[in-house]
Amino acid sequence: MAYLSMGEAHRRITEYLNRFSDAVSFQDGASLKQLLSVSSNSPSLLSLADSLNVFQDANRLIKQSDKYSQFGEITAPFFRCLQSYRIGNLLDAYHAFEKAANAFLPEFRNWESAWALEALYVIAYEIRILAERADRELASNGKSPEKLKGAGSFLMKVFGVLAGKGPKRVGALYVTCQLFKIYFKLGTVHLCRSVIRSIETARIFDFEEFPKRDKVTYMYYTGRLEVFNENFPAADHKLSYALMHCNPHHEANIRMILKYLIPVKLSIGILPQDRLLEKYGLIEYSNVVQALKRGDLRLLRQALQEHEDRFLRSGVFLVLEKLELQVYQRLLKKIYIIQKQRDPSKAHQMKLEVIVKALKWLEIDMDLDEVECIVAILIYKNLVKGYFAHKSKVVVLSKQDPFPKLNAKPVNS
Repeated sequence: MAYLSMGEAHRRITEYLNRFSDAVSFQDGASLKQLLSVSSNSPSLLSLADSLNVFQDANRLIKQSDKYSQFGEITAPFFRCLQSYRIGNLLDAYHAFEKAANAFLPEFRNWESAWALEALYVIAYEIRILAERADRELASNGKSPEKLKGAGSFLMKVFGVLAGKGPKRVGALYVTCQLFKIYFKLGTVHLCRSVIRSIETARIFDFEEFPKRDKVTYMYYTGRLEVFNENFPAADHKLSYALMHCNPHHEANIRMILKYLIPVKLSIGILPQDRLLEKYGLIEYSNVVQALKRGDLRLLRQALQEHEDRFLRSGVFLVLEKLELQVYQRLLKKIYIIQKQRDPSKAHQMKLEVIVKALKWLEIDMDLDEVECIVAILIYKNLVKGYFAHKSKVVVLSKQDPFPKLNAKPVNS
């Protein structure tokens, strides 16, 4: 850091306090937002942090003027946050920012219009980011990480302030999305339910009036929840909405949506094109798709084994594992097509022994009883139409549509 005189440090601190006061007086939300963005590492805030370390009597400066002191409960802890953040003390930075945020909230509640929403968004974002970093610091020192949970409690208070009548309510969805990020990070996704219930059933909210950015994020997270709950039609609707309305230039976000939408589409019988997987770097799904096309159970299992860690982290492994039934259906359909070419009159009679041989060719050993069990499940799930001739160990397929399409409905429906 270049030499900084006491006078210059004093000037920078005074300039910040004037800008803060003016932003509130003139209801300039954009300026107030920039003044609170700790993790943005903006040059002005970094230089302010350096100034606070040189001129260490900023509290006196705040108290000596009514213009500054009216917001002192916000700016004084915010200054401590900046100082701690600048030297990498993230735990102290979080504690100080939390104090400033708690002082900001009643001020925001008292302001009649929604002019400071963008500043509140920054506070909601910063408290989550600082909590995550503070928790990493705690964990590295062998202590229990607990600050992200605290940030979630604060954001619930913010949600309560926004969940009322008036123009401020449009900010509720942004805060909800920040809460989702916390709950998913902590593995407490069940806590999402109460917030979702408030957004989707409260009469004060009209989903269409929320900003598009927030609607996309909301649909992404609620879509992921539906994937975990194996409610694939709802997951398809929500994730498809997120994809359709996502900014086409934000490829990283599109990739995040597709990471969950593709398994959902596969589960209802819709296969993505290869070029889509290549464009968004989702080649881990390539062999899964090929296995479904070919009826190749070995390839599906290899693909799941190869990318097991990635699929488990995403929470889609079990969804993909259940695609085995569709692969079996495809295998039986291929056998049926070959038989039809050889002898159309007997194509609908499929010996279990033939299925056993086909699986053996794929290096999968099953006996007749196991194959009979698989085919029984396929018939029960309406993936195959037919019945067993038990004595002759034959599956008698329906002559009309023996292999029904899923028609965008999940197998287990």
